[in-house]
Amino acid sequence: MHNTRIQQIISLFPCFSSLSAHDWQASDIVTVDSSTKHSIIEGHLLQHALFILQGSVRIYKTNPMGREVTLYRIQGGECCSLMICSILGETEYEASADVESATELLVVPVPLFKQWLDQQQHKPLKQFIFKQITRKVIDVTQLLDDIAFKSIHHRLADFLLQRSSDRSKHLAITHEQLSSELGTAREVVSRTLKDLERRGVLRLGRGRIELINAPLLEQIISIVTKSR
Repeated sequence: MHNTRIQQIISLFPCFSSLSAHDWQASDIVTVDSSTKHSIIEGHLLQHALFILQGSVRIYKTNPMGREVTLYRIQGGECCSLMICSILGETEYEASADVESATELLVVPVPLFKQWLDQQQHKPLKQFIFKQITRKVIDVTQLLDDIAFKSIHHRLADFLLQRSSDRSKHLAITHEQLSSELGTAREVVSRTLKDLERRGVLRLGRGRIELINAPLLEQIISIVTKSR
């Protein structure tokens, strides 16, 4: 691996600054795109630790009936906490991963990764790993709280507001994708969207949603939050 590329990676992952030339040569950089569906599926025994250099990967669970729920996303400068736990526990991967956009990965063989964690000079790497696990546990805990205690109107309104921007109020997303994001049935999402459309909050199209009254979405979230 070229020295310039190594320095770019270290700027994104300072915890790798203690790696030797041999460590870098034993690692690799791989690029995958969104056409790579189900690149890692639940039950897979991982052979490599993966660190995201750029791009986005969705981590999700699927129940026996095929319904999905998004656990979290990992992007540049991050790694998957469930992946790390599976590697360290020598267990099968307890989730699935979908590449959402062109993604560049630093790929490290599992034996080498474990060797790094056993060596004192790589203490910053261990600290980074623990922080990643903590952050994603918090994310999943928040997800469980949302599913258990918040109405679908509140969760859908919050999701739509987070995904929209000042420049564009058009979201390219299907009802099926929304159900996977929110961990509920497609029929529930469709019924809720139709209700919001009747209330003048949004306009539905094929594979897209246009927000036409964002303040009302904010009001829905505010009312539900105050009532808790």
